[in-house]
Amino acid sequence: MSLVTLLPFIVLIGAMFLMTRSAKRKQQQAAQMRNQMQPGSGVRTIGGMYATVKEVSDDTVLLDAGPGVELLFAKNAIATVLTDDEYNRIVHGIEHDLKSDTDIVPDDASSLTGTDGTGDSAAAAAASDDKIDLGKKDAEDGTEAPEVTEVEAQDEPKKSDGDSGTK
Repeated sequence: MSLVTLLPFIVLIGAMFLMTRSAKRKQQQAAQMRNQMQPGSGVRTIGGMYATVKEVSDDTVLLDAGPGVELLFAKNAIATVLTDDEYNRIVHGIEHDLKSDTDIVPDDASSLTGTDGTGDSAAAAAASDDKIDLGKKDAEDGTEAPEVTEVEAQDEPKKSDGDSGTK
């Protein structure tokens, strides 16, 4: 056999070796992460459930999912071990950041409109009392268009979806 014939096989074997090596490294990192779990740490399971580790044994983990809810999972079912800040942010909605209090959005919308509630409030109330006429009017004489009664509407032929309206 010549070198040209063996070259595709050598490249294929090399690619398979590299892929299995990276997958094996990821599995080792995941196993190391699962072995370092301690009671009290927050975790996310492969099903997307967030819970707190209560007990860790060789192959299983006892999770506290809420008051009075304890679940037994296999260690392989733990997707990630979360930091305390990340777990509190996701589960409890507690943001632990050092932003100032001035960035907080107020509960009322008065500060968002730019008016402080004085001055133009009387003009805004008067403008909202004006009634708007939404009636149809003829363009030529300015009178209102006549309304079609139910009897007249029944006399007109009805069009179906397939009719084009021409005869």
